[in-house]
Amino acid sequence: MDEIVVVREGSGPEVLLVHGGAGPRTTWGALAPLTDRWTLASVHRRGYPPSPPPRERQDFEQDARDVAPLLVNRPHVVAHSYGALGALIASAAVPGGVRSLTLIEPPLHHLVPDDPEVARLERLGDAVLTRGMAADPAELRAFLRLVGAPLGEGPIPEAVAAGVRRAHGSRPTGQARPRLDAVRAAGVPVLVASGGHAAAFERICDALATVLGGERGVYPGAGHFVAAAPGFTDRLDAFWSRNPT
Repeated sequence: MDEIVVVREGSGPEVLLVHGGAGPRTTWGALAPLTDRWTLASVHRRGYPPSPPPRERQDFEQDARDVAPLLVNRPHVVAHSYGALGALIASAAVPGGVRSLTLIEPPLHHLVPDDPEVARLERLGDAVLTRGMAADPAELRAFLRLVGAPLGEGPIPEAVAAGVRRAHGSRPTGQARPRLDAVRAAGVPVLVASGGHAAAFERICDALATVLGGERGVYPGAGHFVAAAPGFTDRLDAFWSRNPT
């Protein structure tokens, strides 16, 4: 089978969860209490079992093609990091298929041109995507820390290295140009969230919320994995409840 796998838990209106470089459990595990009122539909992007491997590489354009059919029931959509690129592209193509859109630290560097911190984030990310574990060790560790990988002072843990190898060769994030104007014109309710841990992500999220006319929230305490931060589940619950149709 070539279709991706979506695992649904809970009851109530559907929320489509699109993870980034880390898998669904790592990214969304803290949202489990919300299954009392919502159906959490966790997308497993290509390369993340039980979904099939990517046809060629990790690619936000393929993610968009995978996500688009899942919008048929007008779910709330929550997307993280690299996964937010494909989710945004799909949402812009069929904005009427999205009840609300929550975007967590997406790598949309072009929204903040000429900013040194944002430029550094893009450079580090590109180095890892193009060279994988062969990237400069200092740059590799700097990027992994920015995106929340569990690193000590010793060798890079095998689970983290496996994630780097999986991302190696991915379509660079700088090539993503989702139709943000289409999302805003459709009046899709938007929440842009960050973790208060890196200036580059804060500036990107500030710019994105402005462009989309969306709400903005900062939730410290879990780094890049904002879904696990204190108070975030309550904010999501309230945001979805205020946008029921």
